[in-house]
Amino acid sequence: MKKLLTVFILLAAFSAKAQDQTIKDLSKDTKVAIKKPEDTIQKEWRKGGLYSFNLSQGSLTNWAAGGDKFSLAVSSILNLYSFYKKDKHSWDNTLDFNLGYVNTTSLGSRKNDDRIDLLSIYGRSVAPKWNVSGLLNFRSQLFKGYTYTNDIKSLASDFLSPGYLLASIGMDYKPGEHFSLFMSPAAARWVFVKNDSLSAKGLYGVDPGKHSRSEFGAFVSANYFNEFNKTVSYKARLDLFSNYKHNPEKIDVFMTNVLLLKLSKLLSASWNVDLIYDDDVRLFGDDGKSPAVQLKSLVGVGLQAKF
Repeated sequence: MKKLLTVFILLAAFSAKAQDQTIKDLSKDTKVAIKKPEDTIQKEWRKGGLYSFNLSQGSLTNWAAGGDKFSLAVSSILNLYSFYKKDKHSWDNTLDFNLGYVNTTSLGSRKNDDRIDLLSIYGRSVAPKWNVSGLLNFRSQLFKGYTYTNDIKSLASDFLSPGYLLASIGMDYKPGEHFSLFMSPAAARWVFVKNDSLSAKGLYGVDPGKHSRSEFGAFVSANYFNEFNKTVSYKARLDLFSNYKHNPEKIDVFMTNVLLLKLSKLLSASWNVDLIYDDDVRLFGDDGKSPAVQLKSLVGVGLQAKF
């Protein structure tokens, strides 16, 4: 009987010890599963960006098929964003900077891409998917650009020549996280031509000798961005502006598209397509004084950094 009692006591002690150890293990697991308070707080700011750098070079020596003896093309795309969201307030900011350069033995050095574009939209929610918003947009380029009519080189643009500053108040429709549509019947736009020689020609709708022009009209901006997966992302924007003061039926169009394909950790391929139509930009045609649809397409493979 004493032996049996001793066995029961040993079993009870072992069982108690095992249960105590089990409770400790469960307690550890519970601590791991519980989120910290800061993990459950929704972030007010989302910031990031993407940089793509593409380089291509070619050379020919005694090449029967013909071609330039030397060619070099460099292009870069920088996209930055900063988004704020808290309660009924939102503030979306994006900065796009594109720069491209090409050099060949037959054509020499030319700029084939140059754009700086800042877009800022502040909104306050008034209904599901609808915000009352204010929009500010600045667009220009950094370096001098030229047109080549009948192989004649002519200065066509420079920093703030032209430059566009647009401010408007309207409604912003956001049906989801990837798409937004801003609509305004009252938008003020200023066109700047700081370069004296371009101003003297009265380019971009500015009176000869003047350096700026004010416009007032309707404005629509549609924005789309989606990272479909870890490999493919696409960003697009379409702006439409009608100037009430002068030829309102001739709508200014600005559209940009960027398709990025991630080939490896650092290697990527990009396709950038821009389309612009502005009746006041009269630099084309045989006479070099006619408006036309401006189209740019750049394809490249190079390095990509996401941050």
